[in-house]
Formats: sequence, C-alpha cells, structure tokens
Amino acid sequence: MQEAPVLVSHTRLREFISQILGALGMPPHIVEPTARLMVGTDLRGVDSHGIGMLPRYVEWTRGGFLDLAAEPKTMRDDLATALLDGQKGLGYYASTLAMEMAIAKARTYGVGIVAVRNSNHYGAAANYSMKALAQDMIGLTTTNSPYIAMVPTFGRTPMLSTNPISIAAPAGLEPPFVLDMATTTVAIGKLRIAARWGKPIPEGWAMDPTGKPTSDPQVALTHRLLSPLGGSRDLGGHKGYGLGVMVDILSGVLSGAVYGNLFFRSDMQKDKLHNVGHCFAAIDPARFRPVEEFKADMDDMLRALKNSPKAEGQERIYTAGEPEAECERRRLVEGIPLAPALVKQVNEIAQSLGVPPLA
Repeated sequence: MQEAPVLVSHTRLREFISQILGALGMPPHIVEPTARLMVGTDLRGVDSHGIGMLPRYVEWTRGGFLDLAAEPKTMRDDLATALLDGQKGLGYYASTLAMEMAIAKARTYGVGIVAVRNSNHYGAAANYSMKALAQDMIGLTTTNSPYIAMVPTFGRTPMLSTNPISIAAPAGLEPPFVLDMATTTVAIGKLRIAARWGKPIPEGWAMDPTGKPTSDPQVALTHRLLSPLGGSRDLGGHKGYGLGVMVDILSGVLSGAVYGNLFFRSDMQKDKLHNVGHCFAAIDPARFRPVEEFKADMDDMLRALKNSPKAEGQERIYTAGEPEAECERRRLVEGIPLAPALVKQVNEIAQSLGVPPLA
C-alpha cells in the first residue's frame, strides 16, 4: 500500500531549505533567492526540481563540486550581451542576476542575452523565463548539465543531458504562456519521483542496457538511457535530439561551459568541476509593436487554442503554464505534498547539520 504524502506549507518548506543551505555555508543574500525559487518550483507542481534536488546539492557540496558562498563574476558586458562566471556556485543566484541583466539590456536595446559558465544546477528553467513577464517582455532560457542522459537518434549511449528550454510570453486577460520542457522525452527528476513513490514509468521514457524500453524507474536511473523528445526516429525523435544539441550550443559552447559528454572524457571529474552553462534572453515586444496590441493578440491566440474542439472524452485544452499556475494556487492553500521517502532523506541531512527536521 502506498504511503500518504506528507503535507508541508510553503512557508515551512522555505524556512527548512534556508536553514539547510545556511548550515552548509551559503550566505543569506544567496540563500534568499535560492530557497524562494526552490519552493516556488514545488508550489507549481514541478516536484522534480524543488526540494527533491536538495539531497543532490548536499552531495555535490560535500563532494567539492559546489561552492555555496561563490559570488558570480562578470567576465564581459558589451551592449546587449554579457557573460557571467558562476565561480562554482549553485545556479540560482547567478541565474537570477543574469536574467535581471538580460531584462535590463532588453529595456535599453530591445533584446538582451546573457550567458553563464562555471555554474551548477539552477532548478526549473521557468523560474527565469517568467521573470520577464512582470516587465511585459518575452523571456527565454536554456541550460545543460555534465550528467548525460539523452541517447542520440540511432545511437546506443547517452551523449547529452536532458537540456531543457523555457520560454514565457505575457498575455492580457489570459494567463501567460509558460513553456518549460526537457528535450528528452522526460526529465531525470521525474524518474526520481517515480522511484520515491515506487511507481512504474511509462514505456518510452527510458531504455534498459539492451536498448529495450523499461518501466522500472530504478533501471532507468541506474543506466540513464533516455530517448530524445519524440522517442524513435519514426516518431520524430531526431527533432528532440536536434533541440538538445541546440541547447548545448547556447548553454555550453557559447559561454565556454560543459557540453555533450565532455565531463566524462576530460579531467573535469578529477578537478571537481561541473561547469554547467546557462543562456538567458529577454525580448521587449514594445520594440516591434504596441504592447497592448501584442497582448491582445496573445489573448486571441490562446483563447482560440483552448476553445478549439476537444478530443472525445476530454473536457479541456490547456496552454503551457496553466496547470502549473493552478497547482500553485491550490498548494498555497493546501500545502505541498512530499513523498515520505524524501522527507526521511532530508530529515537525515538536517540531523547531520544540527537543523530541526522538516516534519
């Protein structure tokens, strides 16, 4: 019988994450955006990228891959572009600064693009694309990882990470369009969630060592053989593969960060260096047409999609970002459901750091 989830309020979760990060040596001005974005991710129902990542962050910190007190450094700043070095820090703080810089540049030049190298995991990509919405701008971000999982079309070994991309665009009366997706069929974090709850995964998400589909999340996590978005070549997997390479170009090659399987065929492991890369962009629609007209057309497009005929048995058509926004409203009131196995894991971390248990 499956265990009941542990419900935790967003305020308690933020307090707990802040205490853990602080106990590990992260300064308060870096703790604040990190904990806020992690909890915001859980509120939106993206359970793979919130507190679920905390054990990995602790592991990487203790292993020497993370400097939680690192201050990002501006390497280049030229008109509409800039390059930051994350100095081996966790990605949230450097990414927040980079996206804010991209937005400021877009306000001046109409577009701003800021790349980050020598960083680490930055959580859910939508955290940063969505920052542009309050400024009536379009936000875009990509990121990669040294930990490869995507098997190229016609290949049999992983060569790329899950390489997500997110774009957010404001609307008027309709909710904003917020796309956040891995370029693999599924994100690695979804496999961890399935493993925590002891649930099988759909065939097509991942392969076993023989190249056959597996429904066992533990097998999928052990071997990290994920299909590109689309799955097989016949179903368009080559498109997901191409998108994954594009993300590595923008996130890694452009900034001088990791790309492909470089981590495993270089001295990066020995040097305790993840060198994750991110790319952030902001576009000001007002440089193209009046913002009110842009948002009115966004409303019209989104409404047309949602009002189009539904498939048999379906009651609703969503646009990207709506399920997450509705989940956030619900979880702000009801609390955030956490897997008991995850609560046990983070409580053990808390005990080792002298921090009170989460729940």
